[in-house]
Amino acid sequence: MIEFDLKIQHHFSDGLYAKKMEIPKDHYIVSHKHTYDHMSILASGKVMVEANDIKTEYTAPACINILAGTYHAIVALEDSYWYCIHATSETDIAMIDNVLIEE
Repeated sequence: MIEFDLKIQHHFSDGLYAKKMEIPKDHYIVSHKHTYDHMSILASGKVMVEANDIKTEYTAPACINILAGTYHAIVALEDSYWYCIHATSETDIAMIDNVLIEE
């Protein structure tokens, strides 16, 4: 598995942010966590989500709830489209990850 530069699209709507990520097969999104629950949507493909050392496989379409304080990583088992949905008023793409991801 390798980390790579993602193809990302940003979508904003009245206090909501959706980050669309195109994740090629055998690539991953590094482990991170948030201070709040958030929803993710697997729009197409198949992924393995590792959350606090528990691995769960999802096949699209799937809606996944990630609990606050949960370290989570995503591995694409097939070419996949993944949306992270966050409640935030931040709309500056350069700042968005600083606001959403807990260090």
